[in-house]
Amino acid sequence: MTQVQAWGRELGFSQIGVAGIDLSSAEPGLEAWLAAGFHGSMDYMARHGLKRARPAELVPGTASVITARMDYLPRGTPEGWQDHELRRLQRPFEPIVSVYARGRDYHKVLRHRLQQLAERIASAVGPLGHRVFTDSAPVLEAELARRSGQGWRGKHTLILSREGGSMFFLGEIYVDLALPPTEAVSEHCGACSACIDVCPTQAIVGPHRLDARRCISYLTIEHEGPIPEDLRPLIGNRIYGCDDCQLVCPWNKFAQRSPLPDFDPREGLTGATLVELFGWSEEEFLRRTEGSPIRRIGHARWLRNIAVAMGNALRVGEDAGVRAALARVTDHPNATVRETVTWALAQTVGDAVHCASSMG
Repeated sequence: MTQVQAWGRELGFSQIGVAGIDLSSAEPGLEAWLAAGFHGSMDYMARHGLKRARPAELVPGTASVITARMDYLPRGTPEGWQDHELRRLQRPFEPIVSVYARGRDYHKVLRHRLQQLAERIASAVGPLGHRVFTDSAPVLEAELARRSGQGWRGKHTLILSREGGSMFFLGEIYVDLALPPTEAVSEHCGACSACIDVCPTQAIVGPHRLDARRCISYLTIEHEGPIPEDLRPLIGNRIYGCDDCQLVCPWNKFAQRSPLPDFDPREGLTGATLVELFGWSEEEFLRRTEGSPIRRIGHARWLRNIAVAMGNALRVGEDAGVRAALARVTDHPNATVRETVTWALAQTVGDAVHCASSMG
């Protein structure tokens, strides 16, 4: 494994581990999560069912799972980046895209490099039956990562590492080799509940229990159709994903910057205004998001998300430019966009006061 770990570091991975394929002890928790409906409209999760916890059913012949961790903080991330990101939440007319999505699509980056790693292993051991994954199939990624020592499961359900916080991607190589598993690590959250306390929509319903239906990442990325009205004011200026639970986590002071240029932020996704991003035509959206994870949500959902943020901005301060931009889209062919724009135009500064008092 020492050689494999060295190859992994050469390819930009911060850690390589190995997990066995018996995940039966994780099945009751997965079943309970699905039974509670916490997966929301992600019907594929229910369809796959327990296959997610049975690697050899997904890829027959699998004997071990090689796990990989790749840091994604951009190379130019400043010191005190967590406070910097939290302050952006106080600028309602500035749109926020989750840190992980500001650069190149991680699926492409990790899959390519995992495949390279698998080929290096095959060159050393001979024919290797394998398949690579990263957030792209019914794989119990966090559980495999936990078992292989990548970190422990934080109360927000993400994997946490003492050396790297949680600002990293996970990937796997299912192989037909029986490899000795690497050792799991102990948990180090203690009595801390910062991630639970900060969640804007209270989606973390208890330690290690996430109701995706309330999660801003789910609502702005996975969820199709209108976002529930009662949750819209809580989304603020987040237009793609949410990092709040990670921003307040004490362990992320150890988050590592990626050595790769792939995750450096694209021009236009930081420092822009809501009006600027809302003004992208579908053609411009596709051009600017080529090779980006954002493209998968499509232009209509992009407009829906920004319209929610614009409505929330109007709760804080009146802005003629925002209203004019929204007014130009009231006849959009997509019904969800039209409904969200109508809602946004109906928001006023007084609504923010009412919302704050009702939440207090």
